[in-house]
Amino acid sequence: MASSDLDQLCSHINEKIGNIKKSLSLRNCGQVPNSKTILSKIGDEIMVINELLNKLEIEIQFQEQTTNSLKELCASLEEDYKDVEHLKENIPPHLPQVTVTQNSGNVSDLDSEEPVKVEEPAVTKKPSKEQRNIKEMPFITSEEFNGIPAYMKSRLTYCQINDVIKEINKAVVSKYKILHQPKKSMSSVARNLYHRFMDEETKDTKGHYFVVEADIKEFTALKVDKRFHVMLNILRHCRRLSEVRGGGLTRYVIT
Repeated sequence: MASSDLDQLCSHINEKIGNIKKSLSLRNCGQVPNSKTILSKIGDEIMVINELLNKLEIEIQFQEQTTNSLKELCASLEEDYKDVEHLKENIPPHLPQVTVTQNSGNVSDLDSEEPVKVEEPAVTKKPSKEQRNIKEMPFITSEEFNGIPAYMKSRLTYCQINDVIKEINKAVVSKYKILHQPKKSMSSVARNLYHRFMDEETKDTKGHYFVVEADIKEFTALKVDKRFHVMLNILRHCRRLSEVRGGGLTRYVIT
């Protein structure tokens, strides 16, 4: 047997002997009247400590659960913050801009008992021929965009489609402003456009607002290419416009 193994065996035996001596000593203490009282108090205190340890263990478990919940909440808030920042940086340009105006006076200085004067709206004048309302194409909603088949919209985004609607509306408004303009005030360029517009009218387009590819090229910066016609297919699918063909010309009617 190696010397190291013999040393470990001796150490183990000595430890056992020491434990036996301590047990005998405590046994003898238990037979002494004074020692019995002390041991009883020690036993009571050990029970109290045991109860405190149990409560501490329960509290630690509760704190661990709370910590995990807070970590999940923080992760969720970080995701929401990223989403908000993304929305803030990618606001669709066609959405109306909201402006907030503040009164220069202090609100607390106003007398709450003073009656509020309500100004009656001014009587609007009947719109003249030049101020006729021109029908424009409504923008695509997010629900409509999600309902467009994937093969049709391909990689086009919600904002790109509404940007095209904005440009087509621009062409419609520009065209019909000329049509509603008195002929006497027209320039030679506007008069030539006016005659072209009238020539493109048919019985099927009477009473409707429409444009042709020449109007898109005239009044917008859009390229009338394959991608543009894909957009038109999407707008037809969403019932924003329809086509009227005739005389070698395709008319895009606002519906």
